[in-house]
Amino acid sequence: MAACACTGVAAPSGRRGFMRLAALGAGAALMGLAPRLASAGQTDALLLSCMDYRLVDDITRYMDGRGMANKYDHIILAGASLGAVTSKFPAWNQTFWEHLDVAIKLHHIHKVFVMDHRDCGAYRVVFNYDYAQDRSAERKIHAETLHALRAAIQQRHEAIKEVELLLMGVDGKVETVEI
Repeated sequence: MAACACTGVAAPSGRRGFMRLAALGAGAALMGLAPRLASAGQTDALLLSCMDYRLVDDITRYMDGRGMANKYDHIILAGASLGAVTSKFPAWNQTFWEHLDVAIKLHHIHKVFVMDHRDCGAYRVVFNYDYAQDRSAERKIHAETLHALRAAIQQRHEAIKEVELLLMGVDGKVETVEI
């Protein structure tokens, strides 16, 4: 056995020695993952947000600021709530509901955050109108769509105790959307 230059401890040589070290390394690596594996299944919620690249970091920062770091599943659909309810893209609806079902079964979620955002291109595509030109009309269409999705979630899933409706500005600021 040769001594390891970094520790001075004798290191096994040959194939068996290598296999022993590899096994020890794998065990150490798994021990490092233990805290992450132990927290698996402790997901509290699901977040539905839009795919807009401008807001990805802001969304993460917002959820972390709410104490939700590593405690939520995340579904991303163009238009967020709109993607889940529009008849223009029915496959998106199906994707949302199937993901929600899986999150409930696997992680026993009890809360859904739905985060739309201002200046959303999906709303322009679906409605053929640029709501961003009129902040009041924009807020109203988002509120209607968010509330429609909340009603549908609560009708389909009694396990979901809370659906929080949010609207993010392109500056990253978030407001709660209630009527």
